[in-house]
Amino acid sequence: MIKHLFPLFSLICCLLASPVLAQQRFTVSGTVRDAASGETLIGATVKLTGTATSAMSTNAYGFYSLSGIAGEYVLSVTYTGYELYTKKITLNASQKADLALSPAGTTLQEIRISAADRKDQNVRTPQMGIDKLNMAELDNLPVLFGEKDVLKTIQLLPGVKSGGEGTTGFFVRGGAADQNLILLDEATVYNSSHLLGFFSTFNADAIKDVSLYKGGMPAQYGGRLSSVLDVKMQDGNNQQFGAEGGIGLIASRVKAEGPIVKNRGSFMVSARRTYIDLLLKASPDSSISGNTLNFYDLNAKLNYRFNDKNTLYASGYFGQDNIGIRDLFANDWGNTTATVRLNHVFNSRLFSNTSFIFNKYRYAIELLDEDNNARITSLIRDYNIKEDLQFYSNHHTVRFGLQATHHRISPSEITASEGSIFNPLKIESRYGMEVAGYASDEWALSEKLSLLYGVRVSAFSLLGPGTIRTFDQQGNETAANNYKSGDVVKSYVYPEPRFSASYILNERSSLKASYNRNTQNIHVLTNASTSSPTDQYVMSSNNIKPGIADQAAIGYFRNAKDNSFEFSVETYYKWLKNQIDYRDGAELIGNGDVESELLYGVGRAYGLEFYAKKTAGKLTGWISYTLSKTERKFDDINRGQYFPSRQDRTHDVSLVGMYNTGKRWTFSANYIYNTGNAVTFPAGKYDLDGLTTYYYTERNANRMPYTSRLDVSATLKAKETKKLRSSWSFGLYNALNRKNPYAIQFRDKENDPTRTEAVQISLFGIIPSVTWNFKF
Repeated sequence: MIKHLFPLFSLICCLLASPVLAQQRFTVSGTVRDAASGETLIGATVKLTGTATSAMSTNAYGFYSLSGIAGEYVLSVTYTGYELYTKKITLNASQKADLALSPAGTTLQEIRISAADRKDQNVRTPQMGIDKLNMAELDNLPVLFGEKDVLKTIQLLPGVKSGGEGTTGFFVRGGAADQNLILLDEATVYNSSHLLGFFSTFNADAIKDVSLYKGGMPAQYGGRLSSVLDVKMQDGNNQQFGAEGGIGLIASRVKAEGPIVKNRGSFMVSARRTYIDLLLKASPDSSISGNTLNFYDLNAKLNYRFNDKNTLYASGYFGQDNIGIRDLFANDWGNTTATVRLNHVFNSRLFSNTSFIFNKYRYAIELLDEDNNARITSLIRDYNIKEDLQFYSNHHTVRFGLQATHHRISPSEITASEGSIFNPLKIESRYGMEVAGYASDEWALSEKLSLLYGVRVSAFSLLGPGTIRTFDQQGNETAANNYKSGDVVKSYVYPEPRFSASYILNERSSLKASYNRNTQNIHVLTNASTSSPTDQYVMSSNNIKPGIADQAAIGYFRNAKDNSFEFSVETYYKWLKNQIDYRDGAELIGNGDVESELLYGVGRAYGLEFYAKKTAGKLTGWISYTLSKTERKFDDINRGQYFPSRQDRTHDVSLVGMYNTGKRWTFSANYIYNTGNAVTFPAGKYDLDGLTTYYYTERNANRMPYTSRLDVSATLKAKETKKLRSSWSFGLYNALNRKNPYAIQFRDKENDPTRTEAVQISLFGIIPSVTWNFKF
């Protein structure tokens, strides 16, 4: 790996040395915060106007750094939903300026001014393939059961496809569900769903910022092929104590926050729980009252600023699901994450963040039969350390760092009593070490041309202890070797170049292009279309090569009417290597030799994405449309010819609208339409000893019926008092009561067994919801 890292760090040294040769410049730097709560503002536009002009967006911790030659300047800051901030400064020496922005008033005029002052950041930045969620919009969007949901909201964006009716699983630009990197305060979340996918793990009350990268991934991200969903928790109010939450029909949530030391430190704690199981217990029927169906989660975060140069953050998440049927089975699973970060400002140009991260996902299934009982457990656990540095120079923002992750996967352990028909089994744990170094530079070459380029070098090693088997292409074992703890079984090293560019056509439009390569060493084996508690995780090994994806994209971006309207069209092509599928009849659960059941092939995905958004006025919202194709090819499937992937859908349309009456009512609606997923239906059937058996030919040669759904909601703000603000949210999910397809089952026709009938299974009709939201 050293030979790959040498040119990378040579590039860093050249970039860091370049300012020395330039005319002497001075720097103004600091942190941008919300004046009311003290929360840092991510992505605020800071501009220095005077003898020369420079601008940038604040980083993930609200930090900015701008340089200029000596002279008089105006320092201005803009951020959507906040009033414009300006300050005159004399730049004759480097100086520190922390800035506090006040939330904009409630009038439409003030909101429009704030939006207009963003200066076309979506047009000018070289980054493409990125979508940022406005957390305020989630308060009004209609969703299943009235629960604000980050993952369901991103499914309304172009290039993102839902994993199924009502679920949180998603596919991005032709990638599989496990090819999305989901981060919560830098910690990987392996299973991002509650209640089998109908709720996400993210409690929106605790979330500050959500960014989805679909292409042109910055070099600091890696480990997945298709996308990065970067979710950041709120820091907590360091000015005053407060509480907020909501009470719904099946779930409630509450959040408390406040200062530890005013202006220096704060805390935030948020909790959520469903109470379906409490309703079940109230049933007089013992077969119902003994069942379990619930989830709960807890978010917590602390931060403390020791001085102007050092700030400590500690955050964590714990979530648990419980599903069970009395005297039959119990199933529980959950995520745990913990992140400790130290921000250090070396000087006005160099910013550092050091992170120590822990994450774990585990599940357990227990069969409760007295005679034939068994308990099956599995887990995946990571320890991660990361050093990330950002250097700000004239027209350059350089980012570089190192990251190391130790993985442990315990695939399956079965315990059972002596009389059970199940035999105890423990499949060996697997261990791996993943190390990466990266460097990137965002460079404004001129007023019109900007570049974002860099490279990430990823190295992965499968480690002992364990017995490692090698299989040939037919799945036959050819060797078995024993390794001690720490022994290196197999290593892979890959450079991953990243490049994006934007060219400004005029003050309102631009052209962009990007190319990026990603590799992946943690793979999920599943037949489900969304995250399942029993997903099996495997690492790259002597049999499984790292997945590789190369993606190229170009796009046109345009804003109109003082940025009140945003429009973009992007087209992409993605090449996929070392993709995984399964042999016919493969057993994935409880199989110590599961790698013998795998097939390896290639894939391709390409598409066109349209996006139009209205950001100001009484009526806001967006329209997105995706035209796409996703295919895979394996030598032993479909005669070695390309076939549609399971997530292949030709058309996806989303329409989202929100209307603010300017008084107390806000109305919203979203409509979705998509063609059905590719699926394999039986080509015929035959009778085998009185049992109907179906046979299949072409893989994924059929289509599920299309999905169409209209959701509506209305929010009524109650009269405010000095201590309480509250609102009522009313919603109708699937307002037209359309029975959308969840699955298709085939069976013999009751009156004529020689004929076969297809039966559509639908999950939801019309579902009303009511939630009372409050804030003290």
